[in-house]
Amino acid sequence: MRIGLMGFGKTGRAVASILLESQITKLHWVVRRSTLLEHRSVPEFLGIPSEEPGLIYSKSELSADELLDRYPVDVIVDFSSASGIDYYGEAAAKRQITIISAISSYSDLQVARLKKLSKRTVVMHSPNITLGINFLILSAKILKNIAPFTDIAITEEHFKTKPEVSGTAKVIARELDIPEEDINTVRAGGIIGVHEILFGFPYQTVRLKHESIAREAFGNGVLFALQNLQGKKKGFYNMETLLMPYFNLDYLPDQLNAVH
Repeated sequence: MRIGLMGFGKTGRAVASILLESQITKLHWVVRRSTLLEHRSVPEFLGIPSEEPGLIYSKSELSADELLDRYPVDVIVDFSSASGIDYYGEAAAKRQITIISAISSYSDLQVARLKKLSKRTVVMHSPNITLGINFLILSAKILKNIAPFTDIAITEEHFKTKPEVSGTAKVIARELDIPEEDINTVRAGGIIGVHEILFGFPYQTVRLKHESIAREAFGNGVLFALQNLQGKKKGFYNMETLLMPYFNLDYLPDQLNAVH
Protein backbone atom coordinates (compact mmCIF):
# COMPACT_ATOMS: atom_id res chain seq x y z
CA MET A 1 0.00 0.00 0.00
CA ARG A 2 1.61 3.25 -1.17
CA ILE A 3 1.40 6.02 1.42
CA GLY A 4 1.92 9.78 1.21
CA LEU A 5 2.38 11.56 4.54
CA MET A 6 1.47 15.18 5.21
CA GLY A 7 3.43 16.72 8.07
CA PHE A 8 6.83 15.89 9.56
CA GLY A 9 6.81 17.33 13.05
CA LYS A 10 7.36 15.20 16.16
CA THR A 11 4.19 13.19 15.60
CA GLY A 12 4.66 12.98 11.83
CA ARG A 13 8.16 11.57 12.30
CA ALA A 14 6.91 8.97 14.78
CA VAL A 15 4.18 7.94 12.34
CA ALA A 16 6.70 7.79 9.48
CA SER A 17 8.84 5.38 11.49
CA ILE A 18 5.88 3.03 12.00
CA LEU A 19 4.94 3.20 8.31
CA LEU A 20 8.53 2.40 7.29
CA GLU A 21 8.70 -0.59 9.63
CA SER A 22 5.31 -2.00 8.61
CA GLN A 23 5.10 -4.85 6.09
CA ILE A 24 1.83 -3.55 4.62
CA THR A 25 2.84 0.03 3.80
CA LYS A 26 5.37 1.74 1.55
CA LEU A 27 6.10 5.37 2.41
CA HIS A 28 6.50 7.05 -0.96
CA TRP A 29 6.84 10.67 0.13
CA VAL A 30 6.38 13.26 2.86
CA VAL A 31 5.16 16.80 2.26
CA ARG A 32 5.81 19.60 4.74
CA ARG A 33 5.36 23.36 4.73
CA SER A 34 9.03 24.15 5.33
CA THR A 35 11.72 23.79 2.67
CA LEU A 36 14.13 22.46 5.29
CA LEU A 37 15.04 18.81 4.67
CA GLU A 38 13.75 19.09 1.10
CA HIS A 39 14.66 15.97 -0.94
CA ARG A 40 16.08 14.24 2.13
CA SER A 41 15.33 10.54 2.50
CA VAL A 42 13.01 9.86 5.45
CA PRO A 43 14.51 6.40 6.15
CA GLU A 44 18.01 7.90 6.14
CA PHE A 45 16.95 10.87 8.29
CA LEU A 46 15.27 8.61 10.87
CA GLY A 47 18.01 5.98 10.72
CA ILE A 48 15.65 3.19 9.65
CA PRO A 49 16.95 0.67 7.11
CA SER A 50 14.51 0.69 4.19
CA GLU A 51 14.48 0.52 0.40
CA GLU A 52 11.43 2.77 0.23
CA PRO A 53 12.04 6.20 -1.39
CA GLY A 54 10.27 8.30 1.27
CA LEU A 55 11.60 11.60 -0.03
CA ILE A 56 10.62 14.91 1.57
CA TYR A 57 9.02 17.64 -0.56
CA SER A 58 7.71 21.10 0.31
CA LYS A 59 4.31 22.47 -0.62
CA SER A 60 5.96 25.30 -2.52
CA GLU A 61 7.90 22.94 -4.78
CA LEU A 62 5.03 20.93 -6.26
CA SER A 63 1.30 21.37 -6.50
CA ALA A 64 -0.73 18.42 -5.23
CA ASP A 65 -1.71 17.53 -8.80
CA GLU A 66 1.94 17.49 -9.89
CA LEU A 67 2.94 15.47 -6.85
CA LEU A 68 0.23 12.83 -7.28
CA ASP A 69 0.81 12.53 -11.03
CA ARG A 70 4.56 12.00 -10.60
CA TYR A 71 4.43 9.95 -7.40
CA PRO A 72 0.99 8.30 -7.12
CA VAL A 73 -0.14 6.84 -3.81
CA ASP A 74 -3.11 4.83 -2.56
CA VAL A 75 -3.58 6.73 0.70
CA ILE A 76 -2.73 10.17 2.07
CA VAL A 77 -2.21 10.31 5.83
CA ASP A 78 -2.45 13.84 7.24
CA PHE A 79 -0.65 14.92 10.41
CA SER A 80 0.09 18.45 9.20
CA SER A 81 -2.30 21.28 10.10
CA ALA A 82 -5.91 22.32 9.59
CA SER A 83 -4.95 23.98 6.28
CA GLY A 84 -3.32 20.84 4.86
CA ILE A 85 -6.58 19.71 3.27
CA ASP A 86 -6.54 22.90 1.16
CA TYR A 87 -3.38 21.62 -0.51
CA TYR A 88 -4.27 18.03 -1.36
CA GLY A 89 -8.00 17.50 -0.79
CA GLU A 90 -9.37 18.14 -4.26
CA ALA A 91 -6.47 16.43 -6.04
CA ALA A 92 -6.85 13.32 -3.87
CA ALA A 93 -10.63 13.10 -4.23
CA LYS A 94 -10.63 13.27 -8.02
CA ARG A 95 -8.09 10.43 -8.11
CA GLN A 96 -10.10 8.46 -5.51
CA ILE A 97 -7.14 8.37 -3.14
CA THR A 98 -8.13 7.42 0.41
CA ILE A 99 -7.69 10.25 2.93
CA ILE A 100 -6.89 9.58 6.59
CA SER A 101 -6.82 12.81 8.57
CA ALA A 102 -5.70 13.00 12.19
CA ILE A 103 -6.08 16.77 12.52
CA SER A 104 -7.68 17.88 15.80
CA SER A 105 -8.14 21.59 15.01
CA TYR A 106 -10.57 21.57 12.09
CA SER A 107 -13.32 24.17 12.01
CA ASP A 108 -16.90 23.08 11.28
CA LEU A 109 -16.43 24.32 7.72
CA GLN A 110 -13.34 22.17 7.23
CA VAL A 111 -15.11 19.08 8.57
CA ALA A 112 -17.96 19.84 6.16
CA ARG A 113 -15.40 19.99 3.36
CA LEU A 114 -14.03 16.58 4.34
CA LYS A 115 -17.54 15.16 4.20
CA LYS A 116 -18.04 16.70 0.76
CA LEU A 117 -14.81 15.06 -0.45
CA SER A 118 -16.06 11.74 0.94
CA LYS A 119 -18.75 11.66 -1.73
CA ARG A 120 -15.95 10.91 -4.20
CA THR A 121 -13.48 8.86 -2.15
CA VAL A 122 -12.93 7.16 1.20
CA VAL A 123 -12.29 9.72 3.94
CA MET A 124 -11.58 9.00 7.59
CA HIS A 125 -11.15 11.69 10.24
CA SER A 126 -10.04 11.14 13.81
CA PRO A 127 -8.88 14.02 16.08
CA ASN A 128 -6.89 11.41 18.03
CA ILE A 129 -6.19 8.29 16.01
CA THR A 130 -4.68 6.20 18.81
CA LEU A 131 -6.50 2.93 19.39
CA GLY A 132 -6.49 3.39 23.16
CA ILE A 133 -8.23 6.77 23.19
CA ASN A 134 -10.90 5.67 20.73
CA PHE A 135 -11.53 2.47 22.68
CA LEU A 136 -11.84 4.60 25.83
CA ILE A 137 -14.37 6.97 24.20
CA LEU A 138 -16.48 4.19 22.76
CA SER A 139 -16.44 2.24 26.03
CA ALA A 140 -17.46 5.39 27.92
CA LYS A 141 -20.37 6.02 25.56
CA ILE A 142 -21.58 2.45 26.03
CA LEU A 143 -21.34 2.76 29.83
CA LYS A 144 -23.21 6.06 29.76
CA ASN A 145 -25.99 4.39 27.75
CA ILE A 146 -26.17 1.66 30.39
CA ALA A 147 -26.20 4.14 33.28
CA PRO A 148 -27.28 7.54 31.92
CA PHE A 149 -27.64 9.24 35.32
CA THR A 150 -24.16 8.39 36.60
CA ASP A 151 -21.88 11.26 37.66
CA ILE A 152 -19.09 11.70 35.10
CA ALA A 153 -15.81 13.58 35.56
CA ILE A 154 -13.13 14.09 32.89
CA THR A 155 -9.49 14.80 33.77
CA GLU A 156 -6.63 15.44 31.36
CA GLU A 157 -2.91 15.71 32.25
CA HIS A 158 -0.18 17.10 30.00
CA PHE A 159 3.30 18.61 30.07
CA LYS A 160 3.71 21.81 32.04
CA THR A 161 3.98 24.21 29.08
CA LYS A 162 0.82 23.05 27.27
CA PRO A 163 -1.43 26.11 27.54
CA GLU A 164 -4.82 24.97 26.30
CA VAL A 165 -7.23 22.21 27.26
CA SER A 166 -6.41 19.18 25.12
CA GLY A 167 -8.41 18.68 21.95
CA THR A 168 -8.89 15.02 22.89
CA ALA A 169 -10.48 15.99 26.22
CA LYS A 170 -12.83 18.31 24.37
CA VAL A 171 -13.82 15.46 22.05
CA ILE A 172 -14.47 13.20 25.06
CA ALA A 173 -16.61 15.91 26.68
CA ARG A 174 -18.57 16.45 23.47
CA GLU A 175 -19.18 12.74 22.96
CA LEU A 176 -20.41 12.36 26.57
CA ASP A 177 -22.38 15.64 26.56
CA ILE A 178 -20.25 17.17 29.32
CA PRO A 179 -19.58 20.97 29.31
CA GLU A 180 -16.00 21.76 28.27
CA GLU A 181 -15.60 24.06 31.26
CA ASP A 182 -16.06 21.05 33.55
CA ILE A 183 -12.89 19.34 32.26
CA ASN A 184 -10.24 19.07 34.98
CA THR A 185 -6.71 19.88 33.82
CA VAL A 186 -3.32 19.04 35.32
CA ARG A 187 -0.03 20.49 34.04
CA ALA A 188 3.17 18.98 35.41
CA GLY A 189 6.63 18.02 34.21
CA GLY A 190 6.90 16.25 30.88
CA ILE A 191 3.66 14.25 30.86
CA ILE A 192 2.90 13.34 27.23
CA GLY A 193 -0.82 12.91 27.79
CA VAL A 194 -3.21 11.25 30.23
CA HIS A 195 -7.00 11.19 29.90
CA GLU A 196 -9.30 9.70 32.52
CA ILE A 197 -13.08 9.37 32.70
CA LEU A 198 -14.54 8.72 36.14
CA PHE A 199 -18.04 7.26 36.44
CA GLY A 200 -19.41 7.75 39.95
CA PHE A 201 -22.13 5.29 40.91
CA PRO A 202 -23.81 5.38 44.35
CA TYR A 203 -21.83 2.37 45.62
CA GLN A 204 -18.98 1.96 43.14
CA THR A 205 -16.81 3.84 40.69
CA VAL A 206 -15.47 2.99 37.25
CA ARG A 207 -12.35 4.68 35.92
CA LEU A 208 -11.41 4.53 32.24
CA LYS A 209 -7.87 5.80 31.76
CA HIS A 210 -5.53 6.19 28.79
CA GLU A 211 -1.89 7.23 29.01
CA SER A 212 0.30 8.12 26.04
CA ILE A 213 3.79 6.69 26.37
CA ALA A 214 5.17 7.55 22.92
CA ARG A 215 3.89 9.24 19.76
CA GLU A 216 4.38 6.01 17.81
CA ALA A 217 0.92 5.09 19.16
CA PHE A 218 -0.50 7.37 16.47
CA GLY A 219 1.26 5.24 13.85
CA ASN A 220 -0.31 2.07 15.26
CA GLY A 221 -3.70 3.77 14.97
CA VAL A 222 -2.97 4.62 11.34
CA LEU A 223 -2.13 0.98 10.57
CA PHE A 224 -5.41 -0.13 12.19
CA ALA A 225 -7.31 2.41 10.08
CA LEU A 226 -5.53 1.36 6.88
CA GLN A 227 -6.35 -2.30 7.44
CA ASN A 228 -9.98 -1.68 8.36
CA LEU A 229 -10.68 0.78 5.54
CA GLN A 230 -9.66 -1.72 2.88
CA GLY A 231 -12.63 -2.61 0.72
CA LYS A 232 -14.80 0.17 2.16
CA LYS A 233 -17.06 2.12 -0.19
CA LYS A 234 -16.50 5.84 -0.61
CA GLY A 235 -17.88 7.77 2.33
CA PHE A 236 -17.00 9.42 5.63
CA TYR A 237 -15.62 7.26 8.44
CA ASN A 238 -14.18 7.71 11.91
CA MET A 239 -12.45 5.42 14.40
CA GLU A 240 -15.76 4.62 16.08
CA THR A 241 -17.07 3.32 12.77
CA LEU A 242 -14.08 1.00 12.47
CA LEU A 243 -14.03 -0.11 16.11
CA MET A 244 -17.75 -0.75 16.63
CA PRO A 245 -17.82 -4.19 14.92
CA TYR A 246 -15.26 -5.42 17.46
CA PHE A 247 -17.76 -4.68 20.26
CA ASN A 248 -20.30 -7.10 18.78
CA LEU A 249 -19.27 -10.10 20.86
CA ASP A 250 -21.07 -13.36 20.11
CA TYR A 251 -21.66 -15.44 23.24
CA LEU A 252 -22.49 -19.10 22.82
CA PRO A 253 -25.24 -20.52 25.06
CA ASP A 254 -22.79 -22.77 26.95
CA GLN A 255 -20.60 -19.73 27.63
CA LEU A 256 -23.57 -17.88 29.08
CA ASN A 257 -24.51 -20.87 31.23
CA ALA A 258 -20.98 -21.03 32.59
CA VAL A 259 -21.25 -17.53 34.09
CA HIS A 260 -21.92 -17.69 37.84
